[in-house]
Amino acid sequence: MRPEPETSSLLLVRCHALWEGLAGVPVTFIPAPQVALSPESRLSPRGWVGIVVIGDAAIATAPDASTARVFQRAISDVPSGALTDPELLHERCEIIDILGPATLAYLDPGEFRPRYGAAVRQSQDAELRQFLAAADTQDIKESGLTEITSPPFAVRHQGQIAAVAGYRHWPGQVAHLSVLTATRARGRGLGRLVASAAVEHAIHEGLLPQWRARSPGSRRIARALGFQELGSQISIRLSADQAR
Repeated sequence: MRPEPETSSLLLVRCHALWEGLAGVPVTFIPAPQVALSPESRLSPRGWVGIVVIGDAAIATAPDASTARVFQRAISDVPSGALTDPELLHERCEIIDILGPATLAYLDPGEFRPRYGAAVRQSQDAELRQFLAAADTQDIKESGLTEITSPPFAVRHQGQIAAVAGYRHWPGQVAHLSVLTATRARGRGLGRLVASAAVEHAIHEGLLPQWRARSPGSRRIARALGFQELGSQISIRLSADQAR
């Protein structure tokens, strides 16, 4: 995914620095990445291969030397922009599990387009627990809302909390956004309202807002607020036979 022409060089530098740091070993975004051996990599779950693409460059990590060699051979002639394509990866590797791909979007504070409307306020813990108890388990997991370290921002609809957003502090002064709207209240723009409040809080704290999403709806919210999609991330787990 090629960054938009107006993407600031500083934004790209911060994105590169973030993911290179999470790799756990010295790596650099390049068009033809070398798969790095990193058992403690945070690009993926432990024991998995992790790939992150920003623009026309990528980095990749593997949990052991054998897996690194196998995966390096599999992607030796693959353009970096295609490294998070699940269909291509399935053609090249024996994959037993996969997470993603997810789009990675970032916000230059100068490009922020806040949304205002219904009253948004910080939610109390008891209210948040009640909201989460009524939500779909998979939706909660996808949103990452249970992992936020910021205050939760909420909006009500028909007397009940209908949408909540917040962010988790990541390394490198990054705010990883999380948003969840109740199924009954979707399509009303409430997710944008609470996400806008969380983003505004992150910017005030001097953090770089990051939006990682798979669903088209989540990506639309990010774009509406001014986020730019700069890349993508995917994690795969190879079969034990192939990794030998």
